[in-house]
Amino acid sequence: MSVLDRFRLDGKIALITAGAGPLFGSSCTAGLAEAGATVITASRSREHNEKHAEGLRARGFKAYGLQVDMTKPESIERLQREAKECVGDVDILVNNAVARPAGMSTIEEVTLESLTINAQSDMIGLIWMCKAFCPGMAERGRGSVINIASTYGSVGADPTLYPGTGIKPPIVYPFIKGGMVNLTRALASYYGKRGVRVNCLSPGGYNPSGPQLFAERYAERCPLGRMMDGQDIQGAIVFLASDASSYVTGANLSVDGGWTAI
Repeated sequence: MSVLDRFRLDGKIALITAGAGPLFGSSCTAGLAEAGATVITASRSREHNEKHAEGLRARGFKAYGLQVDMTKPESIERLQREAKECVGDVDILVNNAVARPAGMSTIEEVTLESLTINAQSDMIGLIWMCKAFCPGMAERGRGSVINIASTYGSVGADPTLYPGTGIKPPIVYPFIKGGMVNLTRALASYYGKRGVRVNCLSPGGYNPSGPQLFAERYAERCPLGRMMDGQDIQGAIVFLASDASSYVTGANLSVDGGWTAI
């Protein structure tokens, strides 16, 4: 098998939570489909996911849209059964969903209600997705789990970016993403000898419809001089999903333009 062939995902089934969303999800789904995978995207709206899948099918890819509520373990378990009935056993699991609005508040503004939403979706939901899909991967002796974290899982938020932008420096979001990075290591060590690789992908700033002032400040601080675009994550997600990364597990791959290098 050639080096380039090792990046192909033909015959693999990939499930991406929030895979129809504008923040990384749709880019990840498209990248995996273009590499040959059959993709399943799932979030609360089945209609939204099926519409996105329909667009991918129109391009000649194999894609399905399903529904899941990440705050309800029984919904995640139903998704696992439905995905298997629909297309077969999942080979690649991308945990991309996050209760982002509730996590983007300052320490002064965080509420018990918002913390409960984060706990249900971003902690319980994430772990239950792994609980639902990883054991089957381990039984089959193969699988790749990719957790979409953030630079804020490794470093704190830069408070100088936010004044005058209308965006609030997050306090819960770094907590969530930092936990995701270390959960990745724990799962990688637990499942490694059973053929399941677990890695993190930590994107940098991506703000396609956000304030221009924020984007300018970010670009000035970032070594590569710009924010991410949708294509920047695609090569990394295909690498971690494919046999090209067959000896990579427990890693946190930063795709951040050098943000965490300084």
